[in-house]
Amino acid sequence: MANEVFINYRTGDGEKIAALLDQALSHRFGDSRIFRASKSIPPGGVYREHLISGVRRSSVVLAVIGENWSKHPRLSDENDWVRKEILEAFACGIEVIPVLDGRKAERLNPADLPRELKRLADVQSVRLDLHDLQSNLMRIGDLLAAKVPELKASDRTAAQESEVGGVRNSVGENHGNVVQAQKFTGDAGTIIKKNQGSIHTGSGNLYNNSPHVSGTGATYIEGDNQGGIRHDFGGSHREEEER
Repeated sequence: MANEVFINYRTGDGEKIAALLDQALSHRFGDSRIFRASKSIPPGGVYREHLISGVRRSSVVLAVIGENWSKHPRLSDENDWVRKEILEAFACGIEVIPVLDGRKAERLNPADLPRELKRLADVQSVRLDLHDLQSNLMRIGDLLAAKVPELKASDRTAAQESEVGGVRNSVGENHGNVVQAQKFTGDAGTIIKKNQGSIHTGSGNLYNNSPHVSGTGATYIEGDNQGGIRHDFGGSHREEEER
């Protein structure tokens, strides 16, 4: 079985993002379809052979690009494996997609790259930001499923959505409560079910089927007044003070 997706990264500058990609994509498409060196090369395996064959058996290479990726001195070294894997993909006609690591990683500038790798700067990239990790991973998975028929056929996320009616929600930056459920428990703010009367969830007063009486000296009596309650209004406050 081809491993479909090869994750290219530099140890010390990208292995965290590479591991997150591997975990998410392996869960979605199957572990054997995603190649990451530290996972996919067995103990005793000759890494040179596994790396080259891993690239050649792939449909897409994801190149993890960190903030200082293009400034690394080994990138110009012909024996650098990050470089060799990308060049092998180019030689085999395999698509290479740069994955920008975080918000600070900028798109590649051809002026910063060795001549053999300048082509990578012309390739459209995707960003994987830890602040929006799940939606970014979902986007990358959707992109790969659209590009590679074998991945689409083994897409567990699509199968799960089909079973529950094809519902998928993605929520980005949110500053309030987001609740979707038929039945739910816990603190979700203000919840109103089967209301049959007046509802007031904001600030201020609520008068529900009752008179509104306010002001100094006001009196409201409901029902028959049989207790002799009355008001005797004299002069103004000023007259009282003068007396």
